[in-house]
Amino acid sequence: MITAMLFAGGSGVRMQSSDLPKQFLEVGGKPIIIHTAEHFASHPWVDGIVIACKEDWIDYLIKLIEQFRVRKVKAVVPGGKTGFDSIHNGVMATAEFSKKPDDIILICDGVRPMLSRELITNCIEHTKKYSSAVPVTPSIDSLLYSTDGETCQKSYDRGTMYITQAPQGYTMEKILWAHNEAYKRGILNPVSSSELLIELGEKVHIFRGERFNIKVTTPEDLITLRSQFYYESFKKFAKEELKYGI
Repeated sequence: MITAMLFAGGSGVRMQSSDLPKQFLEVGGKPIIIHTAEHFASHPWVDGIVIACKEDWIDYLIKLIEQFRVRKVKAVVPGGKTGFDSIHNGVMATAEFSKKPDDIILICDGVRPMLSRELITNCIEHTKKYSSAVPVTPSIDSLLYSTDGETCQKSYDRGTMYITQAPQGYTMEKILWAHNEAYKRGILNPVSSSELLIELGEKVHIFRGERFNIKVTTPEDLITLRSQFYYESFKKFAKEELKYGI
């Protein structure tokens, strides 16, 4: 069984959207979270979807799922105080029906509406082979290290630096072990599942991601996302014009 677990517990602080969480902002006629969920719902290998959502927005999300007829959603569960808590709640909900050790869970931010079917496929295939799979893109910028935000003490070779993306794929056996160990060892707020596994001493398999697969976090990201949607719409329109000789 392959399950996509989306976490959508963000409050939109960096988006400067205090009234509406960023996952519910509308782009291209649909909320961002719906775009993200539809990519998994339409993938032939994905059997189910679990979403961890801000508790006071669960009813609203369920209405959106019904409105846009998003298939394969098996559960919508409350998120937590932190991103890790939300992921944990989603992982535990997935474990209720995905019980085989080699079942696969695809953990993804709810605000990645541009991920492709090919990326999901690659993530699944790599997870089957390595039991973990994290899409990354090479850093194209120079990186400096600073402890105070004003002076820099170290620079990094960008040739060895990578930007992590999602979905991140894991076998259920591996992710459940990691979450159990996290609470035993008091590791309660890792930034991502890959960071958790690395902190636990595990090696994480990486594969090439897609630069268009942006995570919508800031107003600038939203501008980029809308530009991509307009571009895709233009390409589709131009293709139809050529097809019918308009």
